[in-house]
Amino acid sequence: MTYQETVLWMFEQLPMYQQQGAIAYKADLSNIEKLAAHLNHPEKQIKTLHIAGTNGKGSTSSMLASILQEAGYKVGLYTSPHLKDFRERIKINGEEITEKFVVDFIEANKVFFERESLSFFEMTVGMAFQYFKEEEVDVAVIEVGMGGRLDATNIITPLVSVITNIGKDHVAFLGNTLAAIAGEKAGIIKPHIPVVIGEYTAETKPVFIAKAKEMESPIYFASETFASNGWTSDLKGIYQQKNIRTVRQVIALVRKDFSITAEDEVNGLNNVVANTKLQGRWQVLQENPKVIADTAHNEHGLSIVMEQLKTERYKQLYLVFGVVNDKDLQSILPFLPKEAKYFFAKPTIFRGLDGNILAEKAKEFGLEGVVCDSIPEAYAQAKALAGVEDLIYIGGSTFVVAEIL
Repeated sequence: MTYQETVLWMFEQLPMYQQQGAIAYKADLSNIEKLAAHLNHPEKQIKTLHIAGTNGKGSTSSMLASILQEAGYKVGLYTSPHLKDFRERIKINGEEITEKFVVDFIEANKVFFERESLSFFEMTVGMAFQYFKEEEVDVAVIEVGMGGRLDATNIITPLVSVITNIGKDHVAFLGNTLAAIAGEKAGIIKPHIPVVIGEYTAETKPVFIAKAKEMESPIYFASETFASNGWTSDLKGIYQQKNIRTVRQVIALVRKDFSITAEDEVNGLNNVVANTKLQGRWQVLQENPKVIADTAHNEHGLSIVMEQLKTERYKQLYLVFGVVNDKDLQSILPFLPKEAKYFFAKPTIFRGLDGNILAEKAKEFGLEGVVCDSIPEAYAQAKALAGVEDLIYIGGSTFVVAEIL
């Protein structure tokens, strides 16, 4: 198979949560454990950092990878979902996994995948571990896909476990209270392995402390031990200050394993995009009119990003907005600005919510706009109306941003 045929097979023949939702969710680790054994446990042959959380996982993972790269290490980075090409999920020092490795890995293990009915995500996690082992990375930063306890990445024993924050997302799988969700995320805490908590609430802190005590794991609350004031990153957005704090705490813990100078830390934080090619985090696509794209897609993330939007100067605000059909609109629509003009559309995935349904629900919250046939058309209409002093914000879903990028 060619690379495109291979990726198409992965997407279409096996269930994938980001496209199909609940039918792709498997509530145990038996499949990934079978795959790891089949591959001779590559995850046990590499050093790792494990990153979970409702929001900020991708930014935090990329910041950590960037700092380690600046320190001269060969760094694997596994993140999800991708925006344009599957290979974005698996990188070494910012370079995507080769098409050849993807094709060869699937071809070599296709019979096993089909026999064991492995999911898209399980195959991808196994591919990442195998690639990082074969390429002999010094360390791999591994981002959790969803939750933590039952996530396919949760077969590693990392140097440090990280939980960025807790918000309500994927409630059908993780629970509908912050404490329940925190319990799922805390499932990545391993015996005697340090855990860093980026943000916490009165509801989640006791959950983390109890799990860390059970695992006899040292626990660090980054917001209590590290300041972000004066520290900057090329990842823009006020919310990145919290991620910087978390990253600084992790770096302090891994200095016993790696030689990392203060200069490496500063340079790593300020060269994240160049080092890791991360996209979609308060990304300015153009000026005059200013166009900003951000992948925030849940209550916690959108509330923070909308506060950031209030700091921008503009004459008129336009929002190109779309969501997936399992999104809790009651929780996110109240955060959207009423003075904006909206262009609603359905992302071109199976789970995309029809633009007409989104627009009708948005009206209940005083949000007015037009429904477009596609995300690109919505963007084109917004650009046609926007003057040089206006601002266009693109978001609501990772898939919306992907279609524009």
